[in-house]
Amino acid sequence: MPELPEVETTVRGLRPVLDGQRITRVQMRRGDLRRPFPEDLGQRLTGATVTGLSRRAKYGLIDTDRGDTMIFHLGMSGRWRVDPSELLPHDHLILETAMQRLALNDPRRFGSVDLLPTESLAEFPAFKALGPEPLGPELTVPYLHDKLAGRIASIKLMLLDQRLVAGLGNIYVCEALFAARISPKRAAGSVSRAKLARLVPAIREVLLAAIDAGGSSLRDYARPDGELGYFSKQFAVYGREGEPCSCGGTVERYAEGGRSTFWCPKCQK
Repeated sequence: MPELPEVETTVRGLRPVLDGQRITRVQMRRGDLRRPFPEDLGQRLTGATVTGLSRRAKYGLIDTDRGDTMIFHLGMSGRWRVDPSELLPHDHLILETAMQRLALNDPRRFGSVDLLPTESLAEFPAFKALGPEPLGPELTVPYLHDKLAGRIASIKLMLLDQRLVAGLGNIYVCEALFAARISPKRAAGSVSRAKLARLVPAIREVLLAAIDAGGSSLRDYARPDGELGYFSKQFAVYGREGEPCSCGGTVERYAEGGRSTFWCPKCQK
């Protein structure tokens, strides 16, 4: 947390207040998050105009007219705050424009900020091994069928592998597998084309519904405008251990790969 829908919601929230604006001041209130801020971050951003905002997997991208892109990752607890009335202890990076002030708040400091020439983004280490975007046209049934062939690891763990699909996280994989009626315990290589034909649109539908709801606020996450994400109210299985499933079964939980998996054994096969 935050996962892809939360990052997409964050980018959409920043776009109307930052796109086209000139950055007049950059303040780093500490030297690092998960790793140090770029030494020349302030120099390269101050005076630059933001030319676009986008997302790659769970990373937000802020492009400038100087040919640079600032890459931010929200870690476990990060969020951007727009026009905070006062700065908080965990507001670690401040960007100011002529109109507004933005603060990157990260209590646990698991997030990160990098600054690269835009033309070299593909060489950014975190991006080089990423699979296709789950909302893009490259995620297809033939692609998944080919990549999963012969794999004995569970379909749940494989979908969390960023080399297979970029940006999928635990919450939305649980929800997508439920929507496709696929057991998260099933060996990935044994998932039939027919099941994959349900899974691909289920992934997109779950992610788009979560984005429309502003993401999921479980602990620290909030949108840049301070509003919470409400997709958690639509969870079919995640966090609902012991509760009834819509099929008449009961939602169960098990641990795998250090994460909790929620599913319904009755309808997910």
